[in-house]
Amino acid sequence: MGVRVEMPSNSPIVLLREADGERYLPIWIGAVEATAIAFAQQGVVPPRPLTHDLLKDVIEATGNTVQEIRITEMRENVFYATLALNSGVEVSARPSDSIALALRTGARIVCAEEILDESGISVPDEQEETVEQFREFLDHVSPEDFEQRPGE
Repeated sequence: MGVRVEMPSNSPIVLLREADGERYLPIWIGAVEATAIAFAQQGVVPPRPLTHDLLKDVIEATGNTVQEIRITEMRENVFYATLALNSGVEVSARPSDSIALALRTGARIVCAEEILDESGISVPDEQEETVEQFREFLDHVSPEDFEQRPGE
């Protein structure tokens, strides 16, 4: 779904959505990783490769491709992921870096069912439209819109 900022802590989260269901998985991430994910989603191409672009280039230069990103477990409120390469090699990684790489390579992102059961948040379809409308409203509203004008 994308990167959001959780209030009031101002902490960035990446919000993943279950492909064939109504569950969402929020993962708190760092600001740098949030920027890398947002850049990839928006199609921003930096003049020089950023870290995730470099990793993609290195993987491809070695004759590999990223087959999929797996969010494999959560321990003590920390998520863990694995990069699965087409050669069969699996590399442990942070979910935020893995998601940033998946967006650059077109790799699919999968999550262990136990993690979705434990940490997923269900939003039924009828509520999803309301939630999206509210997000859209928040994207376009400014503090000035709530200022009381003389005579009001």
